[in-house]
Amino acid sequence: MMYADKVLLITGGTGSFGTTVLSRLLAEPFREIRIFSRDEKKQHDQRLRFNDRRIKYFLGDVRERESVDSAVRGADFIYHAAALKQVPSCEFHPMEAVRTNVIGTNNVLGSAIDNQVSRVICLSTDKAVYPINAMGISKAMMEKVMVAKSREALGTKTTICGTRYGNVLASRGSVVPLFLEQIMAGKQLTVTDPRMTRFVMSLDSAVDLVLFAFGNGKNGDIFVQKAPAATIEVLAGAVAQVMGKRKADIRIIGTRHGEKLFETLLSREEFAAAEDLGQYYRVPADNRDLNYDTYFIEGQEKVSVTQDYNSHMAEQLDVKRMAAILRELPYIKAMLDGNSLVPTDG
Repeated sequence: MMYADKVLLITGGTGSFGTTVLSRLLAEPFREIRIFSRDEKKQHDQRLRFNDRRIKYFLGDVRERESVDSAVRGADFIYHAAALKQVPSCEFHPMEAVRTNVIGTNNVLGSAIDNQVSRVICLSTDKAVYPINAMGISKAMMEKVMVAKSREALGTKTTICGTRYGNVLASRGSVVPLFLEQIMAGKQLTVTDPRMTRFVMSLDSAVDLVLFAFGNGKNGDIFVQKAPAATIEVLAGAVAQVMGKRKADIRIIGTRHGEKLFETLLSREEFAAAEDLGQYYRVPADNRDLNYDTYFIEGQEKVSVTQDYNSHMAEQLDVKRMAAILRELPYIKAMLDGNSLVPTDG
């Protein structure tokens, strides 16, 4: 088997993705699963939750190459999930986003190549496409680092590829927990723009995408899941329905700084080159060299007639279907059962 007697490293492994993929992969015959993160409290909590001798914890920061090297040495596979993800914090502290999302990724991938790691999967976000905020810009640069390092890895034992997905439903800082809090407090739901659309993805779907990339990726590939979308108005109505309300009482507050009317999972150029795999798109690396005649003289007609893949053009969910999806989320289930559950970090 592919996993038998192998060592997996998950950077940012105490976050929501790391915890979810860890719970899934403990059923596989890994010899060791390494969790690399900065938060010793989260590591302690996760250790108590899983209580599996195969899990080894490494305290460190992707910004520090030395601590990365100690975790990477001897690993066969890496899932690189460590990142700064909150838009406001990255907007106020953009260099922190650069240090973690860009330089940190360069450290992980450089160490992976040097230590002959077999496969590395880097996790990205739809905000990296046509970015307008610091978090998205830093993740776009992370993807460029990933593709550049994948070129360096050609001819070595290392394969590097990536995934890109949208907002995870009910994640920490997202709108679903906010709507729930407002309904329970008897307040109106604050909606920025009811026409705004977002892709709808669960944490399990994000893990499925990463596992697919792990099994099918070639150097420099980026994989994207075909996801449905919903307007914020539909999402608000679905949350209200889940909470037993006939309709949502909405107050429109206007679009906030750094927000888009819709999110994009594939740029026009990427969509023109993408391979349709059914449930997923595969975008191969742009492996053009520095022959500038190629850029200035040779164009592509296909790019001219292709649009991007965004949440306005995706399959649109109605309130009923959106509510059904929400009811399946562990966070919502626990809340409806009267249990408290902290939103995920995804």
